[in-house]
Amino acid sequence: MSKRIGVLTSGGDCAGLNAVIRAVVHSAAFKGWETVGILDGTAGLLKEKPDYKVLTPEEFDGTVMRMGGTILGTTNKGDPFHFPMPDGTFKDRSGEIIDNYKKIGLDAVIGIGGDGSHAILRKLAQQGGVPMVAIPKTIDNDIGETEASVGYDSAVMVATEALDRLQPTAASHDRVMILEVMGRDAGHIALAAGIAGGADVILIPELEYSIENIAEKIASVKKSGRNFALVIVSEAVKTPEGEPVQVQYSDGQFRYGGIGNYLGAQISEKTGIEARVTVLGHVQRGCPPTFTDRLLAAAFGVRAVNMIEEGKFDRMVAWKNREVVDVSIEDAIAAYQAVEPDSSLVKTARGLGISLGD
Repeated sequence: MSKRIGVLTSGGDCAGLNAVIRAVVHSAAFKGWETVGILDGTAGLLKEKPDYKVLTPEEFDGTVMRMGGTILGTTNKGDPFHFPMPDGTFKDRSGEIIDNYKKIGLDAVIGIGGDGSHAILRKLAQQGGVPMVAIPKTIDNDIGETEASVGYDSAVMVATEALDRLQPTAASHDRVMILEVMGRDAGHIALAAGIAGGADVILIPELEYSIENIAEKIASVKKSGRNFALVIVSEAVKTPEGEPVQVQYSDGQFRYGGIGNYLGAQISEKTGIEARVTVLGHVQRGCPPTFTDRLLAAAFGVRAVNMIEEGKFDRMVAWKNREVVDVSIEDAIAAYQAVEPDSSLVKTARGLGISLGD
């Protein structure tokens, strides 16, 4: 039976989203189905007239697959169950989203997002009786029940390449180079990129640290005859006193940012060595996807369409033991995946002599 399925991207953007959309469109077309792209995530369903477009395989050649970001647009603001209104009040607008979803005439929807997005989308699906399949994407790699999420590998690649570029300039000027990377409350990016990029110090939010331990590591590097050191730090790392380092944006929200500059001043004071700071920020999000993210995107997109055909809803596509599987969305949201202090990569870093600050 022919179906009309919807697909949307929700939450922060990352590399690989367009590759997922492409896989969904091609896989659905192979079955004779029509794919509808919902624009700007849930924001596209909050307009008086739902904002969407029919997607065809002809639009999704190899060019789109190579692009970063999402051609559908996305949003990470405005919880529809507690939506901020212009007068400062909040309103439950979930009913508007469900009504507009039904106006489009879809048989099912595929939501591509992180844990926060999936929690909202699942709640909307349950309230409106919407058949939903989820695909995990996040540079943070913190979604539970899957070993990998779309976007993570590309973000690690960018951070690793940044360390590759910082090393020569650090050596040229006898400096400590500090790289601050994204990752929200999980240290996966900093840990993986730090190992791959030859960092001397890796700081992640899951492990406590002291400035003294960092200074001691840098001193030992200098004593060995090397004139530079590389430090990578996750944006959610707190000060040694346990205070988060954040920036307030124009919308009034506080977001992580600034721990690199804090550490730079502290390290320079303790060691007497000049420290320079680089903050990658959204550079980690807008890059072309790596081959790993493209493969994962293809596998996830095809599996999601097959799950709709099989009638398997309220479930998320996942990667486990080198296979594509599906798991409960509820379980995936509940099983937040931070860095385990005794994980293999933590042990690898320690075995290489990398300081974790503790």
